[in-house]
Amino acid sequence: MRPSLNDLAVFAAVANHQSFRKAADVMGVSRSALSHAIIGLEAKLDVRLFNRTTRSVSLTQAGARLLARLDPVLQDLNQALDTLSDERGTPSGPLRINANKSGARILLADVVPGFLDRYPDVELDLVSEGRLVDIVEQGFDAGIRLLEAVPKDMVAVTFGGDVRFIAVAAPAYLEGRAIPHTPEDLHSHCCIRQRLPSGKRYRWEFSKRGAEVAIDVPGNLTLDDNDLLVQAAMDGRGIAYVPDYFARPFLASGQLVILLDDWCPPTPGLALYYPRNRHVPSALRAFIDLLREAERARSRAVEE
Repeated sequence: MRPSLNDLAVFAAVANHQSFRKAADVMGVSRSALSHAIIGLEAKLDVRLFNRTTRSVSLTQAGARLLARLDPVLQDLNQALDTLSDERGTPSGPLRINANKSGARILLADVVPGFLDRYPDVELDLVSEGRLVDIVEQGFDAGIRLLEAVPKDMVAVTFGGDVRFIAVAAPAYLEGRAIPHTPEDLHSHCCIRQRLPSGKRYRWEFSKRGAEVAIDVPGNLTLDDNDLLVQAAMDGRGIAYVPDYFARPFLASGQLVILLDDWCPPTPGLALYYPRNRHVPSALRAFIDLLREAERARSRAVEE
């Protein structure tokens, strides 16, 4: 028996993710369903495609040869189906975007509502996580990250304006303490440190008139989420260093104040990015058009 197209798509998903769990999450099915599908495919082909243990999944030589021939075919098929969507005039189908938390917030506020109203046949899957992933390997159509973190081989569409990383603290924490005037002054303060998704602790980066400083600040509390950093700062636990987007409401209310303001210049902000040499699905093109509309409206509002 020759395998079905669905059998081959399941194989490609497991092979590219090297994980039944990740492939099942992307395809929206159970791990057991994928496992049974692969067992059935191997039986039809009478060849073992995967080496499987309790902890890992890897391709056999036969599986690697099949994937090398199959991936371009599936990509061509997806492009052909997307062309039909173009001819219908209305984008449809799934659109998967991987974003950091601040990017997801901006999209949900400025782009997503209008996009879903305009294109109800699109199924938007917006995944928010801190770590930088390979969007092609993980099956995403696009990603959202700071422009400086976008891989060089990607097309980037900037939005949201520049971003500032700022040092903030509650007035209650600063009462009776010396206000820091240089990054080195932070060594005499209690700072709320940040753990990056990679597991490393973030070194606070400052810049002023060409001088750049990276400080491994002291402190007895480490967190891995910007909202939590802001909350801890408001609770008087010390000085936090966060993107200004997270702190703006509390700066306006006076619950937080900016420190080392002249050491915190703006830097290029967020960008949506996607592979340069792959077909752009109609749903992603429509999303980018709406993102650009929102960015033009934001720029006009800033100018006014």
